[in-house]
Amino acid sequence: MNITDLLREFVTLFVVIDPVGSIPVFLFAVASVPRALHRRYAVRAVFIATLVLLAFLIGGQFLLETLGLRFGSFQIAGGVILFAFAMTMIFGHSKAETEIEEAGKDHLAGAVFPLAMPSIASPGAMLAVVVLTDNHSEPLTDQMITAALLVMVMGITLALLLLATYVNRLIGTTGASVISRVMGIILATIATDSIIGGMEALSLIELPPAQSADGPLSGDTSP
Repeated sequence: MNITDLLREFVTLFVVIDPVGSIPVFLFAVASVPRALHRRYAVRAVFIATLVLLAFLIGGQFLLETLGLRFGSFQIAGGVILFAFAMTMIFGHSKAETEIEEAGKDHLAGAVFPLAMPSIASPGAMLAVVVLTDNHSEPLTDQMITAALLVMVMGITLALLLLATYVNRLIGTTGASVISRVMGIILATIATDSIIGGMEALSLIELPPAQSADGPLSGDTSP
């Protein structure tokens, strides 16, 4: 895996996990929690979300093969879902607005919902880690690197949550919403690349080598 692949995978994971978008959700969720417990609350949420995403990273491919599904089909389906997810980030309510509303409905159930899931370990993030670690095209070393990148992004998420009050004062809810929409545009591009890669894997289209879909969600690992 070269530096370009590393950067693409890191950006993919950062966009789908969206650590900045989780800050307003965290601040709302801990509004009625004693300040002394805020650190433990953040650590617990990030720990649970990390376990969930690592479980999908390790077992997602096995589930796919058990169901007898072709990976190209999964790439296309995943691309469509990620594209729809990106559209909600761009045109719908921001991540913070939607999940704060859900938190209010659930009377602050705790760090698991809505902070760990679906704010940090979102459906898009679960899908992305499966697509990024195809057992047939990604060697074990590359999958371990992807896992390390995932842990790195989760570490950044934890750091931002621990500094949530300061960061939120700096960028505000509007700033978090703007960042979320910019990430949505990036995610839509990644999703489109995934769909093209899936169609190529199923031999539905044939692209010239220079235009081959070898993006972060593609099964192609050629340099």
